[in-house]
Amino acid sequence: MRAVGIVLFLVVLATAVATFARRWRVPAPSLLVLAGLGAALIPGVPALRVPPQAIALVVLPPLLYASAEELSLRDLRAVWKPVTILAFGLVFASAAAVGFAAVAVTGLPPAMAFVLGAVLSSTDPVAVTALGRRLALPGRVQVLVQAESLFNDATSLVLFKVAAGIAVATGAAVSLPAAGGEFLLLGGGGSLIGAAVAGLVWLIRRRTTDPVLETVIALITPYAAYVVGEAAHTSGITSVVVAGVLLGRSGHRLTDAHIRLQLHAVYAVVVFILESVVFSIVGLELPALVRNLPAGSGWWPLQALALAAVLIAVRVLSTLPLTRAVKPSRGRLSWRVAGVVTWAGTRGVMPLAAALSIPLAASDGAALVGRPLVLVLTTAVVVLTLVVQGFSLAAVVNRSGLVLEPEHTAREEVDAREALDRAALALVDDFASLEAMPEAVIDRVRRGLIARLDQSVDGPDGSTADAAYRELWHEVIAVQSTELHRLYDEHRISDATRRSLQHDLDREEAALGTP
Repeated sequence: MRAVGIVLFLVVLATAVATFARRWRVPAPSLLVLAGLGAALIPGVPALRVPPQAIALVVLPPLLYASAEELSLRDLRAVWKPVTILAFGLVFASAAAVGFAAVAVTGLPPAMAFVLGAVLSSTDPVAVTALGRRLALPGRVQVLVQAESLFNDATSLVLFKVAAGIAVATGAAVSLPAAGGEFLLLGGGGSLIGAAVAGLVWLIRRRTTDPVLETVIALITPYAAYVVGEAAHTSGITSVVVAGVLLGRSGHRLTDAHIRLQLHAVYAVVVFILESVVFSIVGLELPALVRNLPAGSGWWPLQALALAAVLIAVRVLSTLPLTRAVKPSRGRLSWRVAGVVTWAGTRGVMPLAAALSIPLAASDGAALVGRPLVLVLTTAVVVLTLVVQGFSLAAVVNRSGLVLEPEHTAREEVDAREALDRAALALVDDFASLEAMPEAVIDRVRRGLIARLDQSVDGPDGSTADAAYRELWHEVIAVQSTELHRLYDEHRISDATRRSLQHDLDREEAALGTP
């Protein structure tokens, strides 16, 4: 009952925090971490003990799935090379740099130092997506940061398992072939299982028209991908990400407007609750972990600051050569792009879950030396990146000159909407020439479209439309949806504009009712 009470308290706390975050225009994840930290410092508040399996199984799958669905597959194809380099090379470089730095500044045994490096080597997709929603970054920059955080799981997980195995088994040797085979099993196997789950769900949803069943299927899909991936001894996280990317690309073909609107509303609530709980947990965990530190560990704040600085330095040096791929028109390196990509790469819940899963004892039964310090340093670095980078990310983006002005986004939406309405007018003219609809109905729809092009009205009123009027408007919206995806496929609009206009079309179609 106490655990249920804590969760309910965190949801109430998060609701209040989110309200102030919107009013103050600050990132909610960063404010939630501070709120959790403040709550943990209140006298009498019980220490929070969260099993890592609970975070991995209950919280992460839907959050990662929602992040993967938002990923633009078109933009991902344009930046797959730098994403691949970051998901592999940067993870290895970060783990090595943090490992050596931890040996030098913390006094950890080398094995545990490299466990810490493996834990902190990857960015967190949940935190990155949550922070990125409020910024108008160019498509390629946003996709680069988000895709890297989604796809570096397998690399960091293999590193963590190898490092933890060495730390637990004294005298164990590193086997590169074994590590390579484990990576292929985790990453490759997880990708195959995610694709298989996506294919199965696609077949099921194509034959389902009940809104309740559609919602249930959408909610259990990430959990199914994770459980099947883990049961097959592959990466369940990778399975969830691949399934989300594939289904997110074809989601508009699987359901109608009513179901899409319902799924959007349900998932928005689920993501808000889970993000609220998980970022608050990060803040709540730190004081309890600090109290468990052995004597002589009082320098941990400075040590965490040094490790965070190492991570940022390695990330800047690694991302700078890749800026040509993000902004190829300039043909030169850009410190501004590298700075934004670096500052957007925060750590979050996944490193914390990995650190909590470190075994308590070595193979000989003795307590694992350095485990409490690794947990504290991991949590401290996560808090530092979420708070410092989270609160300052908007300023960094604004000073970089990369941010898209609101006028740019608005103009793109207006131009795209005009193209959709002109495509719809062409369809109405075809119906008129074929005399397939009553002239009065065609005239009403045509006047509505022309008026919207002149920006004098907002659109049709489906509450008084007769059957023929609704049928023609449904045909109009279908043509507009096709035109919308053509504009997107031809790189004439961004993924954000496509999603926004598709949502508008869904609302119009839902207001019309059934034809």
